[in-house]
Amino acid sequence: MKTSKPLCALLALLTALTLLTAAIAAPILCRPFYYAHIGPLKLEQRTGLTEAEIKTAFNEMLDYCLGAEEFSTGVLKWSERGKSHFTDVRGLFLLDLQALGVCALALAALLLYVRLSGRAPARPLGHGPAFWAGVGLGGGFLLAGALAALDFDRAFVVFHALFFPGKDNWLFDPSVDQIINILPQEFFRNCAILILALLLAGCAALTLWDLRRGRRA
Repeated sequence: MKTSKPLCALLALLTALTLLTAAIAAPILCRPFYYAHIGPLKLEQRTGLTEAEIKTAFNEMLDYCLGAEEFSTGVLKWSERGKSHFTDVRGLFLLDLQALGVCALALAALLLYVRLSGRAPARPLGHGPAFWAGVGLGGGFLLAGALAALDFDRAFVVFHALFFPGKDNWLFDPSVDQIINILPQEFFRNCAILILALLLAGCAALTLWDLRRGRRA
């Protein structure tokens, strides 16, 4: 069977991108992950809202970020400036979900091509694309996670500077854009932890699968 280094590189890239976009999508699509924070973060006591009001405000905000036409936050007040930030967030969320779909389909098509064509990805240094996807992505995010853990507040600011360049509409006035009162920084920290944990678990699984496959071969 013929082997191909470009095929190995492309498979590794698509595998890494699929895993990355899927991990980012997890806290976006899994609303119970947010609901689980309401009690531990004492959001009812901190805001004076009921659990139902908090969930409604969060769900309406997230619906907009996932494509709904109208922006609303339940009983909470909001401003056009605050809405503009969620419009920016909407663009990023939809971009991630679209990228996930494209990468997953492209990866499936490429794997089907490998099965039907009789060509196989090369195994540089004895390792296949799963190994290189896992090691490359995992190593990069281990470093990023370690740096963020040293100063999450600073990492939070850097993140917004990178993904919302030249804008400061993410700096909310809690009395005007009250949605920020139910989105404390601890929640975003836990979202980052969840994404990193999913990434590292996926990378470990890819790496171990390739190592076992190599031993069997």
